[in-house]
Amino acid sequence: MTDERTPPERDREGNRLTGRVRRYARVGTGMGTVAARLASGRILGGGTREEDAKALRAALGDLKGPLMKVAQLLATIPDALPPEYAMELTQLQSHAPPMGWPFVRRRMAAELGADWRKKVQDFEREAAAAASLGQVHRAWALDGSELACKLQYPEMQSAVEADLSQLQWIFAIHRRMDPAIDTSEIHQEIGERLREELDYDRERRHIALYGEMLKDVSTIRVPKVYPELSTRRLLTMSWLEGRSLLDFREADLDARNLLATSLFKAWWLPFCRHGVIHGDPHLGNYSAMLDGEGRPCGLNLLDYGCIRIFPPRFVGGVVELYHGLREDDRDRIVSAYETWGFKGLSNELIDILNIWARFIYGPLMEDRVRKIAEGVSPGQYGRHQAFTVHRALKEKGPVRVPREFVFMDRAAIGLGGVLIHLKAELNFYRLFNEAIEDFSVDAVAARQTDALKAAGLA
Repeated sequence: MTDERTPPERDREGNRLTGRVRRYARVGTGMGTVAARLASGRILGGGTREEDAKALRAALGDLKGPLMKVAQLLATIPDALPPEYAMELTQLQSHAPPMGWPFVRRRMAAELGADWRKKVQDFEREAAAAASLGQVHRAWALDGSELACKLQYPEMQSAVEADLSQLQWIFAIHRRMDPAIDTSEIHQEIGERLREELDYDRERRHIALYGEMLKDVSTIRVPKVYPELSTRRLLTMSWLEGRSLLDFREADLDARNLLATSLFKAWWLPFCRHGVIHGDPHLGNYSAMLDGEGRPCGLNLLDYGCIRIFPPRFVGGVVELYHGLREDDRDRIVSAYETWGFKGLSNELIDILNIWARFIYGPLMEDRVRKIAEGVSPGQYGRHQAFTVHRALKEKGPVRVPREFVFMDRAAIGLGGVLIHLKAELNFYRLFNEAIEDFSVDAVAARQTDALKAAGLA
C-alpha cells in the first residue's frame, strides 16, 4: 500500500542511537546476573540452575525481541545448554506477554492512519498470540472476512542491533570456554535472519512464495495477504481456523499420521524442489486444519518470518550426502560436506560429522514404517548424538560451522521434535524419495527462480 506519511514519521522507529542505549540498559538489567554466571562458568555446572533458568525465562519474556529469539534458538540446539535452561527457554515460544491496548491503538494508527478503525469491521483488543518480535490480533475485514493482524513491537530495529552486539559478546565467551565448535559464522547468519524477520513486507512475499511452492498440496493451507492493510511493521492475513497440534497427541493414528505427513511435506518439498526452508519449525507456527466433523484434514502454516533461501548447490549437497550415506560412499560424503562449506576436514572429523549425519538421515534411510525416534522425548531429540559429537570434537576439532548449515540443522531438529509430539508412524524413506524424485541442481535452480519471481523476491 502507499504510505502517505512523511519520512521522519514513517521511520522514527529505525535503528536509533537512543533506542539502542535504552535497549542496552534493559538488557543489562534483565541479563546482568545471567551474563556474570556465564562468564564465571557457573551456568555450566552447580548452583540452583532450576531457579536461575526460571529467572532467565522471566527476564527474556518481559524483554521481548531478538535476545528472546536467540534464546529460543539456543534451546533447540542439542547440548548447547543444560537441560534446565533448555526446558525453560523453549516455553518462550508460547508464553510471551503481549503489549496492551494503548500500544496496539498507537501502532495501528501509525501504520494505517488515524482512521484505521474505518478500514476494518471489527478488531479484538486482546492479542490472540504473542511471540518474541510481535503479536497477533483477530479482526474482521469490511466484507466480513476473518483477519489475523500481526503487529511488530516498538523499536525492534534498534533492539536487533543492540542485541546482536550482546550476542557477539556471548559467542566470544562461548568460544573461550568451549572451543570445540567455531561459531564465528553463526553470529552473521543469525543477524541476517533476524533483520529479515523485522521486514513484514518481505514476510508478505514469503507467504506468496509458499503459496506458489505448495499450491498443488491440498492438505497444506497458506494464508492470503491483505496488502492494503499491511506495511513493513503490520502484516494482515486471512485468519486460518484450526486447533493446536498438541490437541491431537492422543488422537487415532490415522489423524496423527495425516498431520505428520502434511508437516513433512510442508518442510521437505519446498527445500528439495525450490531450495527454501522454514527455519523455525515449532508447534506455535502450525495448527491443524479441520473438516466438518472436527477431524484433522491438513495443516495450517501460520508464520513466515524465519525463511532461508539456499543456493541450489547446497540442496545438491544434502541429497548427495543422503546417497553417500546409504551407499557408504566416502567420496560422495566428503563432496557433500565440502559443498556445504566445511573446510579442511580430516578423516577423523569426517567420521565425527557422520555420527550426526546418520542420526539426522536415519529415518529417511529405512524403507519401512517407523517413528521418527523411539523412546525419546521431544526436548531430548538429538541430545545424545550431539553430546557424542561434541565430546569428539573437543579431542579432534575445532571445526568451523558454515553459516548455511545453521538453520538447516536447527530446523531438522525442530521438525523431529514436532513429529515426536505427534507419535507418527510413517515410511519417511518413501516420503523423502518422493520429494527428491528426478532431482537435479539445475531443476532446483529453475524452479527457485520461477517461484521467487512469482513472489516478488527475485
